[in-house]
Amino acid sequence: MTSDDNRQTRSAEEAVRACAIRATQSCATLHNATDAAIDTALQGMAERLRAARDTLTSANGEDLAAAVSAGMSPALQDRLRLTGPRLESMAAELRMLADVAYQPRDQVLEERPDGLTLLERRRPVGVIGANFEARPNVTLDIASQFLKSRNAGVLRTGSAALRSSRAIVDQVIAPALGEAGLDPDAIQLVPSEDRSAAYALVSLPELIPLVILRGSGDSTRDLGREAARHGVRTLAHADGGGVLYVDSAADDKTVHQLISDSLDRLGVCNRLNLLLIDQSVYDERLPGILQVLDHLGITASLPPHTHPRGYEWSLDSKRAATVTVDAADGPLHAARIANEETSGLAAAIATEDPAAAAQFLDAYTGSGVFWNSTTRLLDGFKLLRLPETGINIDRVPGPRGPVSFRDLNLRQYMIVPSGQLTF
Repeated sequence: MTSDDNRQTRSAEEAVRACAIRATQSCATLHNATDAAIDTALQGMAERLRAARDTLTSANGEDLAAAVSAGMSPALQDRLRLTGPRLESMAAELRMLADVAYQPRDQVLEERPDGLTLLERRRPVGVIGANFEARPNVTLDIASQFLKSRNAGVLRTGSAALRSSRAIVDQVIAPALGEAGLDPDAIQLVPSEDRSAAYALVSLPELIPLVILRGSGDSTRDLGREAARHGVRTLAHADGGGVLYVDSAADDKTVHQLISDSLDRLGVCNRLNLLLIDQSVYDERLPGILQVLDHLGITASLPPHTHPRGYEWSLDSKRAATVTVDAADGPLHAARIANEETSGLAAAIATEDPAAAAQFLDAYTGSGVFWNSTTRLLDGFKLLRLPETGINIDRVPGPRGPVSFRDLNLRQYMIVPSGQLTF
């Protein structure tokens, strides 16, 4: 590593630490804030998205121009782009989030026979970090979930979206917090474009004990390993790729609609990635399916494949418009392929046979499973009517699937004398 590289790394590390300290200092105002104050801030953000539209789209235009010059694929450009309708959609999601009821801070678990009451109390984590792909809307999604759960945040996005994300923080989030009587420093955006900032984010357990990790598989898994080395917990969204199994009893019209619905956007994790056709109808169904894919501008990767069957095309900037097609010997075999050869994000079955559907639904162990519906529904807003910080696909206890504000708290057991719940 050169001396310039060392200086850049030190600068990035210092920037992350400075952000973490400012966020930590804001925690008290969030912890003590009323529900009304938090929701006022969220409503204020929605209003400011409209008021700051020209500033936001201008900053985004600079990001897009730089991305095009750098050769970014159309699918990734689509993720990066902010348009008027997308800003309106972001505002609508914020207003909906503001209207969502809070869970009670304290839940009575048992009135014990010894005159004591056992409760479970929810507490904020404090400061949560987030490292995510170059998608400006995710900046607002994650920040809003942190605030609704009364956690401060340190955000780091891909360098391609840094101008857009900076404008969102400066023009939307911070002013709305201030107007609601909350500390504008509660949401910090790491200013450094250097990749070393991501590694710094997962190396400060005393300041940032939990980090949300999103993005391409290899880099996100590497960050997860680095976090574990430092004792930082992570909720990781490293891999995606939706699976659709076409059963022998599937309706052609339903199958073709599911394929179209599953490929409305190519740069997202829950799009159709692997299409399995029942072996008994493979030759019969394939021509119609290929016609649909061709109409959508999608290339079918047919067997024999030169790549792993679960290869995630959305992460391949040159071949994002591709779907892997293969045969499966029934619902159980299809579910096994999805379990063993894909990320475990989401899988769907198209069938009119309830018995086949039950076999597939019971056998698939991933985060979301769907019958005659698209894996694109595995999304915080579409599934839970809430924005998400990411989709956690860990196979361990804890939040799984779309992670929302309801998952971003610590559980504390509390014993008090019965009849004394007056605080």
